[in-house]
Amino acid sequence: MTDARSGVLVTVDELAADLGLTGPDPAAGPPVLLDVRWALAAAGEPFDGRAQYLAGHLPGAVFADLEAELAAEPSPAAGRHPLPSTAQAQAAARRWGVRTDSRVVVYDATGGLAAARAWWVLRYFGVRDVRLLDGGLVAWQRAGHPLEAHDVVAAPGDVVLHPGHLPVLGAGEAAALASSADGVLLDARAAERYRGEVEPVDPRAGHVPGAVSAPTSDNLTGDGTFLDDAALHARFARLGVQGGVPVGVYCGSGVTAAHEVAALAAVGIDAALYPGSWSQWSSDPNRPVATGAQ
Repeated sequence: MTDARSGVLVTVDELAADLGLTGPDPAAGPPVLLDVRWALAAAGEPFDGRAQYLAGHLPGAVFADLEAELAAEPSPAAGRHPLPSTAQAQAAARRWGVRTDSRVVVYDATGGLAAARAWWVLRYFGVRDVRLLDGGLVAWQRAGHPLEAHDVVAAPGDVVLHPGHLPVLGAGEAAALASSADGVLLDARAAERYRGEVEPVDPRAGHVPGAVSAPTSDNLTGDGTFLDDAALHARFARLGVQGGVPVGVYCGSGVTAAHEVAALAAVGIDAALYPGSWSQWSSDPNRPVATGAQ
């Protein structure tokens, strides 16, 4: 595994060893383990990540509530999942047991599409050692590793967070990047949402003019693990990410775009996140909207 990839991802076998399940307990102690199961709720069918967590989770994992702990209150001006304040993020991290020197591993049951939000938020606020479990809960169970079915309450942490450790874009900066000949703005939503054929949650259908369609799901193989480095490099090169050009990423509300940022980071490419994403952009009638495949 390359240094860039190992700084972003951890395999199930590596995590099992780190938890002391396949050998002696590691001298460094286990990492803080966060279960970040979440999905965009369909109308009338709210997703209950905590219930799924209580039905079975990785040993020692604490449930992280994406809506309540990894996002501020939604608004048309800020989007559906604005970044949490420093105080909100710090309180959550301490509840999870994160200390100044903690190593953190995050996972979900959807290939990291939700857990990447926790990866990004913690890194943005200065937690250095945060990794995604490659393949998540599905890969863990496929490997035959055990689950627990009770609520884990961590000993309170003492981490002190400071924002600004990863780059972000505002709406104007995203627009400028999309229209620049020397940069790329990636739209991480499903292709049909990019084209404007469907829009299940946001005010208008379409995409930021000049943005490139780059569905987050295409970062993954059929078994829910990340593509290998060569395949990721080739994917992003096809999308115009090459030669050191500035890269930005958005999605519906800044959640799955974090997965795209993680995939880019796994092959050594830095990218800025547009946290407001389409939910913010489409709520502003003064912002133009493009439709179609280009």
